[in-house]
Amino acid sequence: MPMAYKVRTSTLPLLPKGAKPIKVLHFSDLHLHPRKKREIADIKTFIDLKPDLVISTGDFLAHKDGVDIALNALGELLDLPGLFVFGSNDYYAPSFKNPFSYLRKDNGERKLGEKLPWQRLQKQLTKRGWQDLNHNKVKLKVNGVVIEARGTDDAHLELDDYRKVEGRVSNTADIAIGVTHAPYERVLAGMAQDKLDLIFAGHTHGGQIRLPWPGGSKSLTTNCDLENWRSRGVTKVNDEPWLNVSAGMGMSPFAPIRFVCPPEVSLITLTA
Repeated sequence: MPMAYKVRTSTLPLLPKGAKPIKVLHFSDLHLHPRKKREIADIKTFIDLKPDLVISTGDFLAHKDGVDIALNALGELLDLPGLFVFGSNDYYAPSFKNPFSYLRKDNGERKLGEKLPWQRLQKQLTKRGWQDLNHNKVKLKVNGVVIEARGTDDAHLELDDYRKVEGRVSNTADIAIGVTHAPYERVLAGMAQDKLDLIFAGHTHGGQIRLPWPGGSKSLTTNCDLENWRSRGVTKVNDEPWLNVSAGMGMSPFAPIRFVCPPEVSLITLTA
């Protein structure tokens, strides 16, 4: 069965001179529930991309039974160094809303479904060795490179407080990365002020519905205050950190439509 997702590849020369390359697999927004048989099979093939580091920017779940499904789907990836944060759908199941409401300006109202067992997911991921970056700062060594990573909890539910992890990058770090679910400008600004090199985020679904446009396609929304042109892939503004936004693998079961925006994962090769 052919893969039903796209691998978006980028190369960023951010490592010190002489460093070995690092392949970072970044995925987001799995929104897993028992009926997602095809998506589960696709996630099991991520290991074939042979990453050195795995980063998830949240929304693993979409159902109260999603924890075991997620752990089973991730499989061998859990044996690799990994970093994660949570999104709103890890805390609350999606609830019905008009799919077109995604296209309206965000008014801050949140319609929350039933509470999900995120604590169990957190416990199992950390038990397997992945590091929880929800308001956490860690250092890890990958291919001989010292990475300082910091993250925030979900900004879409206003659970973020960058002050908990702010501060200068350690001078023993070779590269500094930020990880957050929803790329709200306030989180990006905090990370830019501390001069991080690269930020990973999800949440946008790449717009989910895109219009064919000269040179590719155009997003109608990011479902946050990030500019639409940055809704997926690697972008950079002035001297701010590079930003990689994953367009995600899944979607809410109440808005199961992607148009000109296939499910995807990012494979970013960091080089000297």
